[in-house]
Amino acid sequence: MGDFDGLAALVTGGASGIGLATATLLASRGARVACLDVDADGLPEPLVALVADVTDDEAVRAAVELAAGTFGGIDILVNNAGIGAQGTVADNADAEWHHVLDVNVVGMVRVTRATLPHLRKSRHAAIVNTCSIAATAGLPNRALYSASKGAVQSLTLAMAADHLAEGIRVNCVNPGTADTPWVRRLLAAAEDPDAELRALAARQPNGRLVSAQEVAAAIAYLASPLTSATTGTVLAVDGGMHGLRLRQPAPPPPHPPT
Repeated sequence: MGDFDGLAALVTGGASGIGLATATLLASRGARVACLDVDADGLPEPLVALVADVTDDEAVRAAVELAAGTFGGIDILVNNAGIGAQGTVADNADAEWHHVLDVNVVGMVRVTRATLPHLRKSRHAAIVNTCSIAATAGLPNRALYSASKGAVQSLTLAMAADHLAEGIRVNCVNPGTADTPWVRRLLAAAEDPDAELRALAARQPNGRLVSAQEVAAAIAYLASPLTSATTGTVLAVDGGMHGLRLRQPAPPPPHPPT
């Protein structure tokens, strides 16, 4: 028996990367899982595909009701859908700011709002939001993305306070740089992909990218009924980046002038 036996989960952005890894893990541990994504073709069984854009409230509500009708309810919501952005505050146009915030923050609100009536009926209701180390660390060239993830972390805590009395736990995970399709696209577009990969890996104290499966394991931990006393928690999955300050090797002494 698994700790998710008898429970139904909805995972947004569930067709690839962290979302697919999470959906697959939850299903392997007994959950019935629906994946909501803009392109959900080719999902493996037993995952249920739901096609919707989180910026479309009507489509979100229809997809949530379809999931609830298929499973007889929803117990777990994983708000994972999101997009990235590069640049300083000088680089992104207003339209891109509005779009990224609409997906990463308001999209999370839309899905949660539509799912709340079903979560309120569950005995083991849990929401897990995918946030980022960018919410707490100043990363170069990530102003817009960091702003959106800072909002997600604050939103998580507010939701945890608002819905505790309803029996709904709300937590978030803060991955470091993860080996996802979006990061791989960034690497492919870099002038020197291998050098960029080494730089991203070196930024994390454990010296490598985080895997989608490692983030999925953290999400499953927070979603599980076994952690029923855990709410309003931010769980970093970042190779120690948020808290460790390791000593770097001393640079070689400068050569004396000749």
